[in-house]
This record gives sequence, C-alpha cells and structure tokens, in this order.
Amino acid sequence: MFIYLSKKIAIPNNIHLKCVSWNKDQGFIACGGDDGLLRVLKLESQTDDAKLKGLAAPSNLSMNQTLDGHSGAVQVVTWNEQYEKLTTSDQNGLIIVWMLYKGAWYEEMINNRNKSVVRSMSWNADGQKICIVYEDGAVIVGSVDGNRDLGKS
Repeated sequence: MFIYLSKKIAIPNNIHLKCVSWNKDQGFIACGGDDGLLRVLKLESQTDDAKLKGLAAPSNLSMNQTLDGHSGAVQVVTWNEQYEKLTTSDQNGLIIVWMLYKGAWYEEMINNRNKSVVRSMSWNADGQKICIVYEDGAVIVGSVDGNRDLGKS
C-alpha cells in the first residue's frame, strides 16, 4: 500500500521534528519534536468506492491535536495499535502513555526513571508488553496495565 500525503502541516515556531510514527490500523500519525512538541494527526479514511475506482487517497485531516505533557524534546514515539495507545519519551527520560477517549488523546500513565534517556521503545505484537531500552544500557519490560515485568541493567 502506498500513501501520498500532499497536505503541508504547520509546525508552530519552526520547531524541529525529531521522530514520527504511523499507526497504520487506525490512520494516526504522531510527530515529536523540540520544546515538548507532540502532535497526533489522523488522515480521513478512503471510501471503498474510491478504492475500487483507483482514486488517490485523500489528504484531509480529521484530527490535528497537540498533546501537552513533555517539556524536553520528544525523541521516541511508538504505537500500541491493539489497545489504541501512544507511548512517547523525551530528552529528560519522561515516558507518557496516551489513550484515546471520546475522540481525543489524554495522558493515561507517566513514568520517569530519572537516571537515563530512552533510546527505543516497542510494543509486542499483541500489545500486552512494551520493551524500553535506555541510553545507560538498562532494559525494562512492562505490561499494558503499567506493571514492571522485568528490569535488567
């Protein structure tokens, strides 16, 4: 599947973007950048009729929400598509799990190890577990309900 998005999206004050992640199942795009910038966009879905006719995908946005919570540059964004969650981390090590509720994104959980910066995060295929890798070599595995299952330094 190929998507061509021809719509320009304004980023306030020319803030530099650091990361992007696409939730292909629901059509969300998360963009993270300097100064705590975190935006969630959603593309309008294409009708079955348009798909059959081979028409280009629409470039209209049905969501363009700025999420407040980070103060440092947002460096990692990852989706949990099964549970409709977004997990983000910034240069200060703050991790926020966001949930979709009544058409808008809200903070669900916040965690800060206060020791190191997150370099990578990934949810497993069924969305039950997340693996978080820190710059200092620590690896933490947690569950979707917020419990820590494993921690290795």
